[in-house]
Amino acid sequence: MLSDVYFPRINGVSTSIRTLARDLAARGHEVTLVAPSYDAGEVDDDAAEPFRIVRVPGRTIFFDPEDRLMRRGALRRVERALRDERYDLVHVHTPFLAHTTGVRLARALRCPTVETYHTYFEAYVAHYLPWLPGAWLRYGARRLSRALCGVVDHLVVPSAEIAGLLERYGITTPATVIPSGLALDEFTGGDGAAFRAKHGIDPARPTLVTVGRLAREKNIDFLLDVTVVLRDRFPDLLFIVAGEGPDGPRLRERTRALGLDANVRFFGNLDRRTTLLDCYRAGDVFVFASPTETQGLVLIEAAALGVPVVSTAVMGTATVLAGARGARIAPQDVAAFAREVATLLESPSLRAELGAHGPVDARAWSTERLVGRIAELYERLVAERRGASGVVAALDIPT
Repeated sequence: MLSDVYFPRINGVSTSIRTLARDLAARGHEVTLVAPSYDAGEVDDDAAEPFRIVRVPGRTIFFDPEDRLMRRGALRRVERALRDERYDLVHVHTPFLAHTTGVRLARALRCPTVETYHTYFEAYVAHYLPWLPGAWLRYGARRLSRALCGVVDHLVVPSAEIAGLLERYGITTPATVIPSGLALDEFTGGDGAAFRAKHGIDPARPTLVTVGRLAREKNIDFLLDVTVVLRDRFPDLLFIVAGEGPDGPRLRERTRALGLDANVRFFGNLDRRTTLLDCYRAGDVFVFASPTETQGLVLIEAAALGVPVVSTAVMGTATVLAGARGARIAPQDVAAFAREVATLLESPSLRAELGAHGPVDARAWSTERLVGRIAELYERLVAERRGASGVVAALDIPT
């Protein structure tokens, strides 16, 4: 596997890659992940994983200082070393240097390439390059997607909505819809009461929670506007925001400008194994309104922990929320969204009912179901490639 992003950079792509790699390793496959090196500290965590991680030195990106751009010379040295090893398949997760390196490596090894289309780039680019015309950027994103997807053997897309988007782009590369799975055993427990007590939040205080990267495309501004409306009805309302990102300073300033200092608290990145679980459980309602998700893993995480959800249903979140009994779907309208949230805040019994359905909803997204489909896809692609060359197929090392 190759990716331009991975832990300690926290986002849905990092999470889905780690979950996939762990589950493949648990099934007996040998996995190597090539990813950028960030600051000191990731090495100890890497050593604890059941798969191999090769870190490539990186440099910061001026318009996105959280991320790292792998240094070309170091990456080429890693690529040459990997050519001397035996790999059956290359799986690329991002469209930058990891993509070009993965395609070259697969051609050198004469093995299939799979690429997961994790990110709805057309909706993202204008937020990161605001000084360029939005129409140009969207056109460029569509054209780049066609070019990148056209040189791999197979695409994995996390939702039917993204599959339809790529079809509208004119991409003809074979694609399979396989959502990113969630390791459900990692999303049990959590102590919301302890989180509230630790941070001085009254047990009876009505509380909303959202989790995610603080970036414009996540639409947290919309949730702040919802909080303004709800505050008139629930004066002591608290909105908890967990996560960090480049839009953090602006969102904190906007919170002050809206007079929400007493009603919004930013908690930064929390430990996924402990305090993040507690944070989810501290909320009476989990709220989400991002229109750019290819899937929306945080919705599944909240559901798995039994937290009732109110969310818009756009792109990938529409797939996650389809038929979900633990969630209420709200339109992209501040007043209407606020009404859905208020209904839950005023009814403990309704919250309990939705919360009980959440873990059942989450089972549909278990890695036990979804990683098996990835492994089957790998095996078929390897068999087709080896069959075409007259070699007996046997999947040993998906990478």
